[in-house]
Amino acid sequence: MKKFSLVTLIVIVTAFIFTFTLSTPPTAHAKKLTFVTIGTGGVTGVYYPTGGAISKIVNKKRNKYHLKVTVESTGGSVFNVNAVMAGDLEFGIVQSDRQYQAWHGLKEWKDKGPQKDLRAICSFHPESITLVAGDDTGIWKVEDLRGKHVNIGNPGSGQRQNSIDILEYKGIDYKKDLKAEGLKAAEAPKMLQDGRIDAFFYTVGHPSGAIKEATSGRRKVHFVPITGIEGLLKKYPYYAKAFIPIKFYPMASNKKDVPTFGVKATFVTSAKIPAWIVYAITKEVFDNLEDFKKLHPAYSILTKKNMLEGLTAPFHPGALKYFKEVGLIK
Repeated sequence: MKKFSLVTLIVIVTAFIFTFTLSTPPTAHAKKLTFVTIGTGGVTGVYYPTGGAISKIVNKKRNKYHLKVTVESTGGSVFNVNAVMAGDLEFGIVQSDRQYQAWHGLKEWKDKGPQKDLRAICSFHPESITLVAGDDTGIWKVEDLRGKHVNIGNPGSGQRQNSIDILEYKGIDYKKDLKAEGLKAAEAPKMLQDGRIDAFFYTVGHPSGAIKEATSGRRKVHFVPITGIEGLLKKYPYYAKAFIPIKFYPMASNKKDVPTFGVKATFVTSAKIPAWIVYAITKEVFDNLEDFKKLHPAYSILTKKNMLEGLTAPFHPGALKYFKEVGLIK
């Protein structure tokens, strides 16, 4: 009986030490540097600099947290969710619609089922479904895309599903009614300027390097308004009306802000990531929000309050701890 009790005690103590190691920062027991990676998107989008902004702020406190944050350019939202769930990435930036679909087991996750280890941290900038077309194509509304050569986004990107959603809502079958391309966002502007495609969709925060490239070449281009979408917004709760600020693109043919709809960029992780890591990253971003906002014009509208909107998955305990400490969540 004594032997059994001793073995049981050893197991309990070992489990406690293991749990303590996972849940507390290395400063409490060691000074080994911990590396984590944020999955972003294409280098010309806003996800990549967003990941860079987070890493820049957190890495300034490397001596405090013994934490090193790196950034990886990826195929986008679907890739990031799957990589985080598989443990290949610790964090990912994901469109709010993709977070919703992954949590509920919809679209790309229909066969895999709900991704119940997915955890939310916060949201960032709004992202507008942006449709850019050549002035010489006759594309002035979504319905004009029929028969045209259009990039709808690469497989594994959030924008591809956004493109399909609006096309289907307007009665367009992208497999039959378009010459649809599956290019990455960074490739589309040059293809448009070279005349190899007529238009492209891109779900992105503004200003965007890719959109600046698309509007600054010899071929005159414009943003196509996306209107008459009340039914779409009612069907999908993660969509909301938005607009493209034309002030960022002076070489586009449009003279006024362009109506469209959009989602939000959200920051996610896995339930398996230790709370101290998520807490440290959350704290540094929120405590240094004004400095963070200066790193990209798309962040100008951010507030601590609206950064808790657009989330579907439960908050990670590390993020929740910080939000409760500062009174953002009671």
